Amino acid sequence: MPTAAETATLPPSPLEGLGGLNGKLDAAAAAAGAGAGAAGTACCDEASAAAAAASVPPPQAAPASATSASVRAASARRPPWFASLPDPARHQDFFREALEVLVQQAVFQGTARDSKVLEWRSPEQMGALVDLQVRDAPVDHDQLIQYVKDIIKYSVKTGHPYFVNQLFSSVDPYGLVGQWLGDALNPSVYTYEVSPVFTLMEETVLREMRRIVGFADGRGDGIFCPGGSIANGYAISCARFHAAPHVKTKGLHGLPRMVLFTSEDAHYSIKKLASFLGLGSDNVFMVKCDSNGKMDSVHLEQLVLQAQEEGALPFMVSATAGTTVIGAFDPIPAIADICKKYNMWLHVDAAWGGGALMSRKYKHLLEGIERADSVTWNPHKLLTAPQQCSTFLTKHETVLSACHSASAQYLFQKDKFYDTQYDTGDKHIQCGRRADVLKFWFMWKAKGTLGLEQHIDTVFDNAEYFTQQIKKTEGFRLLMEPQCTNICFWYIPPSLRGQEDREDFNDLLHKVAPKIKERMMKTGSMMVTYQPLRGLPNFFRLVLQNSGLNHDDMDFIIQEIQNLGRDL
Repeated sequence: MPTAAETATLPPSPLEGLGGLNGKLDAAAAAAGAGAGAAGTACCDEASAAAAAASVPPPQAAPASATSASVRAASARRPPWFASLPDPARHQDFFREALEVLVQQAVFQGTARDSKVLEWRSPEQMGALVDLQVRDAPVDHDQLIQYVKDIIKYSVKTGHPYFVNQLFSSVDPYGLVGQWLGDALNPSVYTYEVSPVFTLMEETVLREMRRIVGFADGRGDGIFCPGGSIANGYAISCARFHAAPHVKTKGLHGLPRMVLFTSEDAHYSIKKLASFLGLGSDNVFMVKCDSNGKMDSVHLEQLVLQAQEEGALPFMVSATAGTTVIGAFDPIPAIADICKKYNMWLHVDAAWGGGALMSRKYKHLLEGIERADSVTWNPHKLLTAPQQCSTFLTKHETVLSACHSASAQYLFQKDKFYDTQYDTGDKHIQCGRRADVLKFWFMWKAKGTLGLEQHIDTVFDNAEYFTQQIKKTEGFRLLMEPQCTNICFWYIPPSLRGQEDREDFNDLLHKVAPKIKERMMKTGSMMVTYQPLRGLPNFFRLVLQNSGLNHDDMDFIIQEIQNLGRDL
């Protein structure tokens, strides 16, 4: 936005014959900007700004003497203050200052061990601290920079080493630059003509991911999509189409009742997307898990037979490679045998555990995944690509297009001057789509496959060290032996130790983790999540994916839990 001084030095507009509209709007905005400087977050005198805007006269006819030279000069003139066009004179310093704040405060300070993970404020306090209201009048650049600082200050620093709360964390420097590059270019990846680099980049990365999964020569198809939940929805959609192709045109009418199967510990998106796609959540049969959280393949086959006896059509099983809470890996070979026997589509939700495929040491956890018809794999989880970066991979080369294409003629014309096989957008349910591949590709280029393997080996090593430490530390009890980098455990404060025979022991233990979590957040020292599971009292779930952590950090987390909970 222009300041009053900036507006005063602008050259006369070659379009003054049109009523000097740009100049008067710039002047009105300058007056508003001056008000913003005086009034802080109140911005400016909105009534004055409205009055200034109302005083702008209607455009007048251009004089006959206007020449093509003056029109060209007008085109080269600085764009108006409201234009969505970067102007070096107006925005270069703003960009530099904003980027400096982002790099220093959000990136470096936000990931420093001696800084807080968060500055906790209640919703009522937060609304008073950060001016979230939008108004008629603009604010100046100084105020915008202050907003950047405020937002950074009061946001959770998910890249902080001690943010171990969800299945994402870290600020990968190369992924971040890749994300910034994508935002600067602002592509939409649906046709080669508007995204030539990114359409080819997607196909290259997806082919390599399919090769790592074990699909022959990387053949098949795949897409980047907005989150693992949507990727699982693509699996259901493709599996249903594979079983009943006429569903695309005829809908659900005339179809038999279709049933799919997943474990009781599977991600909730399976039931949610089955409902969204019209199958109904009641037609998602939940398979029991064994004591290690793995799908019970014997119970799976029993449910398949039950569905057939009910006159339903079993069409899909969704196995999980790295469940959300426990991190369990379902027995894919046994499940694949059942799918083959009953002619069902096998999907593997490896959104979390798929990263282990990059490691020669840990890829055995996903044994049999090459037998899947489709796979969900989220590089933004265990591989720490920036949010969001999710893929759906399938060994079937044509199913995505056959199932989802609509052949919109205004976008996917077949008589273009180039090979339209690279217009890949029609196989998506989206139209506009971010280039999520870029940040992952940039990371992969920077680190190589060997670097990604070392990353995976490091986070598993930290998980194994943490597990061994809490086994020998008084007051900690494992829920079960970890299979992935999820470590589930209870902290039993001194007041409850030796009291396991009390009738209300589980009720009292259930309250411990929430209270410690509250103290974590209010002090800002770290964030570790908790939850109950199948009747068990609340327990902590430490999830590790940041390879910048080391054994000293594991010791700190243990000590901090002790410090926060010893008086409970």
